[in-house]
This record gives sequence, structure tokens and C-alpha cells, in this order.
Amino acid sequence: MKELGGYIELERNCGEMLYGDGIKLNCGRNALAYLILAKGIKKLAMPYFMCDSCDSVLREQNISVRRYSVGWDFKPVSISLDKDEWLYLVNFYGQLSNTFIRELVSRYGRVIIDNVQAYFQPPVPGVDTIYSCRKFFGVPDGAILFTQQKLAENLEQDESFERMRFLLGRFERTASEFYPEYVANNEIFSREPIKRMSRLTENLLRGISYEAVKQRRTENYSFLHEVLKSENGLEVQIPEGPFMYPFYTENGARIRKELQKKKIFVPMLWPNVLEAADADAVACRLAENMLPLPCDQRYTEEDMKYMGDVLLMLMEKPS
Repeated sequence: MKELGGYIELERNCGEMLYGDGIKLNCGRNALAYLILAKGIKKLAMPYFMCDSCDSVLREQNISVRRYSVGWDFKPVSISLDKDEWLYLVNFYGQLSNTFIRELVSRYGRVIIDNVQAYFQPPVPGVDTIYSCRKFFGVPDGAILFTQQKLAENLEQDESFERMRFLLGRFERTASEFYPEYVANNEIFSREPIKRMSRLTENLLRGISYEAVKQRRTENYSFLHEVLKSENGLEVQIPEGPFMYPFYTENGARIRKELQKKKIFVPMLWPNVLEAADADAVACRLAENMLPLPCDQRYTEEDMKYMGDVLLMLMEKPS
């Protein structure tokens, strides 16, 4: 029986949700698990240069994984697929255009697009595509999957209210105070089964001004690119609503530590690459020295100028 009366809960948002027509799930790795089950996938070709968050899914589903290299432009190098193998293509920093994606789909047929770092890049129609909400917005979980193959089973709906404390704390206090809870929340999903997106997360996503977010991210990225492109070891494009600005320098590991002292927190996204026995040289150098600079909707051009100035100053400092 529905409750009437009592105290008022969180407001219900009525805005349009970007990708509301996709399959709304609880996390990105389970979007991959959904595809594996729905399509009967047994073999995947995946890049050396990527996180290990999907490893538990791959083990549970007994997936045979073959690793491939990516170049300094983040594009696959020398790929060939077995007849029953799928290409898992990571759109690093939104640097792979939909034109390039269509070319690969035309060549290989069986392609899964990981747009976890390219939320504002629309899916290519008919191509399996994964998005992660929490990489771009203040939500505790959530993923979007586009696929034409649906699972027949009814999925349980997730609940997120117990995973909100680190977000609410970060809103009113500092990130460092709640960082352990943020890490713990990330680890939860290695054990979570496939579920539908929670009502709470979907409600939060319906309250976002997506155009404003996209514009701010694009402007911040563009400003950083103008300031830093001559020093960047990578030639990068300016995507719409980018994830972070990928800045590469051979002294990246040292500069990351120096930036942290100045309270500019730049993650080392995938340290697992350095621990892999078979990782190639480019993947290891990218993992160790890449500086993914924050350029999201929280920041202004003034913030970008400060961060760029500090970075350039540190680059002039002797090693």
C-alpha cells in the first residue's frame, strides 16, 4: 500500500535525461556483463591500456581475452579478429570520432564501444555502446547501454541511498575527507550483479542541465589546450563535453606529485597497467606519465589558467 503523508523526501526532477532511451543499468562493468550474456560472447580483444575494473566480470563469464596495443593517438594497432571474437574499443578521452568508429565496425563487424570517457559523444546507431554516468556527474552509480539484443530476464532495481554520503560530504566539505568512502564505493561494483539503475540515480540525472555541462567542459578543455598544446606530448582533438584534458610529458610521474602538494589532484588512472607482465611499452608510458587534467563543469576559465600556469612552472623545474 502506498504511503500518504509523512515527511517530504528528495525532490523529484522532471527534466529530460540524456540517453533516457538506452538500457539504464547500475554500472559500466555490468553493462559489459549484460552484453556478454545477451550476445553469447566468448572471446574479446581488449587494449593493454585500460583499467582492470572489468576483470571480475571476465573471470565470472569465463571470457577468453586477447590484448592489443594502442598508439599515441589512442587508436588500435595491428588488429585482426578471430571469427568468433569481439573488438572492445575504448574511446580514450573522446579522441575516436564516430567516423573512425564506423570504419572499424565496417571492417570488423563485432565491435563494442566503451564511451565511458566520452559521455557526450552520441552512439553510432546499431553499435553496442557503453556509458558511465558517475565519470561525468555527481551520482553514486549508473550506466547506459545501447544494444539491440535484450536480456529476457527481469532485472532487480538497484538502490543508492546508502552510497550517497561521499557525494553529500564532498558537496559541503573537502574531497580528501571523504575520499576513502569514494574508493569504497568504487570497489562495491566488483561484487554487484547486473541491476537496473536506481530510482535515486535516475532522478538525479533528470535534474542535470546537460547543455550547460557540455559547454563548460568544452570551454575549459579548449582553454587548457590553447595554453598547453605546445608542451603536450600528444596531438589531441577537442571533443564536445570532454572527460579530462590528456596531457603527456615524460616527467608526468614527478609532476603529478608536485601538483598534489598544491592541491591539484590529477589521478594515475590505471596503475594496474604497470603491474601487468605482458603490457606493452606505450601502455606503460601512458599509464605512468599521463596527466588527466580536470576540466569539468565545476571549474571556470580562471581555474584552468591557474592550473595551466602551475603545470608549466613545474615543467621548467629541474628533475
